[in-house]
Amino acid sequence: MCRSIGKAKNKHKGKRGDGGTGGGGSGKTPIAGAVSRKGNVVARVIERVNERSLNRFIEDRVSEKVSLLVTDQYVGYTSVGKKFPHGVINQAKGQYVVGAIHTNTIEGFWSIFKRGVVGTYHKVSKKYLPLYIAEFEFRYNNRQNPDIFGQAVARC
Repeated sequence: MCRSIGKAKNKHKGKRGDGGTGGGGSGKTPIAGAVSRKGNVVARVIERVNERSLNRFIEDRVSEKVSLLVTDQYVGYTSVGKKFPHGVINQAKGQYVVGAIHTNTIEGFWSIFKRGVVGTYHKVSKKYLPLYIAEFEFRYNNRQNPDIFGQAVARC
């Protein structure tokens, strides 16, 4: 699933730019993410929210052995079903869970990320957004690790 961070209305007039990201919301920086159920997450800043960018992200980051790829109803995901088994949740119609098909796992990651940004960092620039994404990706992927600090220091 894809998210966009940073509203143009919250920026100084000189930094608002043209306000468009190709479908991701006015003045926002698009981020794509994928997570395996009870597994790890991968998230990256992408250029635009369109079919080509999303497909490139999915092909680079999702295993061909995946049993089911679940997305929301955004039209940019329509061709995903040609390469992967694809389930769709139509959130615009109030649909959030259909049996085992849901996007709650990635929505949980976006919630943790957004709360971390608002509660800890308050402001995230587009320039450093990939670093913030990497931090929250590391935290999420090591949430069960009792020595997460030790592992972070060891990687330095």
